[in-house]
Amino acid sequence: MMDKKIKWGIIGLGRIAKLFAEDLKLIKDAELVAVASTDMERAKSFARDFGNPKAYASYRELFKDAEVDVVYIATLHHTHCPLSVEAMKHKKHVLCEKPIAINKSEARQMVEASERNKVFFMEAFWSRFNPSIVKIKELVSKGEIGKLRYISAEFTFYKLDEDPQSRLLNVDLAGGSLMDMGVYPVFLSYLLLGKPKEILARSQFLKSGTEIQTSMIFQYENAQSVLYSGFANNTDMKAKVCGEEGEIFIRSIWHETQGFQIVRNGTSQIYELPTKGKGFAHEIEEVHKCIRSKKLESAEWSHQNSLDLIGIVDEIRLISGIKYPFEV
Repeated sequence: MMDKKIKWGIIGLGRIAKLFAEDLKLIKDAELVAVASTDMERAKSFARDFGNPKAYASYRELFKDAEVDVVYIATLHHTHCPLSVEAMKHKKHVLCEKPIAINKSEARQMVEASERNKVFFMEAFWSRFNPSIVKIKELVSKGEIGKLRYISAEFTFYKLDEDPQSRLLNVDLAGGSLMDMGVYPVFLSYLLLGKPKEILARSQFLKSGTEIQTSMIFQYENAQSVLYSGFANNTDMKAKVCGEEGEIFIRSIWHETQGFQIVRNGTSQIYELPTKGKGFAHEIEEVHKCIRSKKLESAEWSHQNSLDLIGIVDEIRLISGIKYPFEV
């Protein structure tokens, strides 16, 4: 595989898949060879927009395509586990959109499928590979702002005017702000401080049972994180990382930021670190590197990292009462 392109298939052909496909074109050793949707006309339309790869009317057809090396799964949250497992049964490498799954039990099934079938698997937490986030983690690890004491992060968009049956607001589709957006603030705290010792969380809900706002406090031995996700309002979506000797201010929209400011001893330094394309290109490059090295997981965002993160989300849901009707 070292001397040939890595060939991709995409399933779940919504907005995120289109952004991903645009960035895929920026990677020289990547080729989109197949797309699939349960709606054949949608698959054909998507294919026409991206160089006319093969279009399939079922995901299984794409999984059975011998030309496909790796599948990008951008379907609804509650389908991530079964579709990832099926793709890996067909010996396809998998990059699955966040959240990895609905709960940690499902996530374990996905990791086990990767190990059993000897194929690469990674949760598509693209922010982990954003150049600014990478640099911030490096600076914090080096102690550039001293001992970390406080993180604040939020991710919000007003969505209450959406169709109640849309994927965002339909509880039967695992709708709600925590799974769709709250995982990003949780990720930032986990990336820089690890798993919290204690979690406080409260949510607000629609009459349908869909969670629309969640506030969280993570308690660490020597630090706290204050995190928020919501569909009920807009915010500037900046983030702040504070240590005993300095602060880091991450520009809006922080999870896809193009730079940040670090302030120490009254002096400020600006880092301009633009992403390649929208930002998906960096995780694609990581997938390629791992596949070519015959790795089953990334050292930068490992299976255990994904299990830890969804485990934290499970605890938030338990504390705040977020439930989905289809869960046993």
